Amino acid sequence: MRKDNQSSVSEFLLLGLPIRPEHQGTFFALFLGMYLTTVLGNLLIILLIRLDSRLHTPMYFFLSHLALTDISFSSVTVPKMLMSMRTQDQSIPYADCIAQMYFFIFFTDLDSFLLTSMAYDRYVAICHPLHYMTIMSEALCALLVAVSWILSCASALSHTLLLAQLSFCADNTLPHFFCDLGALLKLSCSDISLNELVIFTVGVVVITLPLICILISYVRIGATILKVPSTKSICKALSTCGSHLSVVSLYYGTIIWVYFFPSSSTSSNKNIIGSVMYTVVTPLLNPFIYSLRNRDMKGALEKLLNRQKFCLNNICSSV
Repeated sequence: MRKDNQSSVSEFLLLGLPIRPEHQGTFFALFLGMYLTTVLGNLLIILLIRLDSRLHTPMYFFLSHLALTDISFSSVTVPKMLMSMRTQDQSIPYADCIAQMYFFIFFTDLDSFLLTSMAYDRYVAICHPLHYMTIMSEALCALLVAVSWILSCASALSHTLLLAQLSFCADNTLPHFFCDLGALLKLSCSDISLNELVIFTVGVVVITLPLICILISYVRIGATILKVPSTKSICKALSTCGSHLSVVSLYYGTIIWVYFFPSSSTSSNKNIIGSVMYTVVTPLLNPFIYSLRNRDMKGALEKLLNRQKFCLNNICSSV
């Protein structure tokens, strides 16, 4: 990191959400409840998968990693946002801002790669059911997750190292509730052409290509179902793919809405609202989508609750 970076800007000011001061308390309670629900809901998914042997399959292996990623993803931005809303301190040190940007990009990309791995798992399960356990071996699942982590780390690191070379001269106010890469580049007084090139190139690799792979997987799944158009096969496909497809639509739909269709006059507020959608709302909804639309998850939850009820009854009886 160059010395002129450190001397020019020591901290940034996050303007936060476009909320009136008199509504700060209400929105603080709302976002706090959403964040706690996100953490507890995704922890519950990890716990159920860990405890129930019936869920020790490739699909739930990827789901447990997705749940962990969602917890981390929300924890990168929401606690700082809540602290700023509570204390009215909008400042964030330069180093903390760069670190927040790094982990935000890292977990965004990791989400994308994990959703792609889950789409491939669903493709194999429906299109090659007889060879499913052979293809989706433990080694392949571990490899897919490891590659997802490595590529996400490389992507976030490339953006972070390039950003650290830029100078920030006068304005240090970010019209956002976290250190967004695009907002930071707009404040720089250095040449950002290389940063923009890397954003485009890496974006193709970590967002566009995974989305294309997911779409191809579901086209192949649809073609397989249409070969035997029965109610049973359609219901099975919806049961197998419905939850994942819902999460994919919510995740990529928000990203496309924010970054591929920018508006001219309200782009700042639109980006903030879109960012709230995929940093707060999407991780919140994922546990509900996978639990309410998944028979195995509901069965595992009932089994856990019955076990706890049985243990409590035994304790009460002994007392």
